Amino acid sequence: MTTDGTGRSGRSQSPVLIIGTERSGSNLLRLVLNAHSRIAVPHPPHFMRYLAPVADCYGDLTDEGNRRRLVDDACLLLDRHISPWPHRVDPDLAVARASPTLFGVVAELYEQYREAEGKARWGCKSTFMVDHVTDVLAEYPAARFVWLVRDPRDVAASARRAVFGHCHPYLTGRLWARQQTSAAAALARHGPDTVHLLRYEDLVQQPRDMITQLCAWLGESPEPALFAHDRTPTAKALASLSESWRNAGQPVTTSSVGTWRRRLPPTEVGLVEAAAGPVMAELGYPVDAGPAVPPHPALLRLREGVLRAGVEYRSLRQDRNAVRRWRRDATVRWIHTRARLTRLGARRGPLLTPTA
Repeated sequence: MTTDGTGRSGRSQSPVLIIGTERSGSNLLRLVLNAHSRIAVPHPPHFMRYLAPVADCYGDLTDEGNRRRLVDDACLLLDRHISPWPHRVDPDLAVARASPTLFGVVAELYEQYREAEGKARWGCKSTFMVDHVTDVLAEYPAARFVWLVRDPRDVAASARRAVFGHCHPYLTGRLWARQQTSAAAALARHGPDTVHLLRYEDLVQQPRDMITQLCAWLGESPEPALFAHDRTPTAKALASLSESWRNAGQPVTTSSVGTWRRRLPPTEVGLVEAAAGPVMAELGYPVDAGPAVPPHPALLRLREGVLRAGVEYRSLRQDRNAVRRWRRDATVRWIHTRARLTRLGARRGPLLTPTA
């Protein structure tokens, strides 16, 4: 390792990835880590979440043409990002330097961001990376994962009004349970030197202690800027974009701990516990109201649609990036459709070749 903390190739040796479930304080933790002089953590375009479902459509990535198609789509996602990066990436350089895997391409884009920021390590706050721990470790054996966990009832109370993720408490609870189970499996498999469990409640109630401990685990020195993340331009800019991120520009507070008690009616509390009860117990979150009967799938879809419509209407009126988010979602659908049509064409071969 060189004196700046990067490897001989100039790449970060130990990126930091936040895993778990959205609405668990990952924006707070991202801004804290990004305030460190050696760690660059941009807002995530969720490359793996959107590209992994069609990764096989790009074919053998040792082929430069296939790798370029993937890089082009990743750059398109970055161009349509709802919280744009302040630095542009070089797609030609990405094609030349990226490892021939999906995460290899993703890693190269983050490496370019790190280089532009002049820092030694990069971080990623896409909590969906909980499903790609093995991919990350294949590229970076010394990568570190911060498993950020929050009471799923508070997650559901937050998600119910957010434009990201599910709105229905039962769906949120089910997703939370699955993602915590995946994170627990990663901790059991790779150990506490690789996966660090951090509770949101501890982070906001004891921020100085928790951040100091986290820095020690990462092998970094705690810096004063980490305890004033809300004063950074990055935090202020993020808070201005969406109601879902408005707390990003505020100091650490405990005001969001236990909000489910006043925001969720008992029936919805029971639905979260019906979906997540056993995992809650394993992680020390006691069941309060007792589980409810899960809703019928058709009623669940209907209720989710109604809640989503209300959230989208409010977002259109209040969020600066609502239209950009819709454009991003349309881009994801286009990438998926085109990739699958390309795969279908490759399978059918000459049947799609026009006659002379």
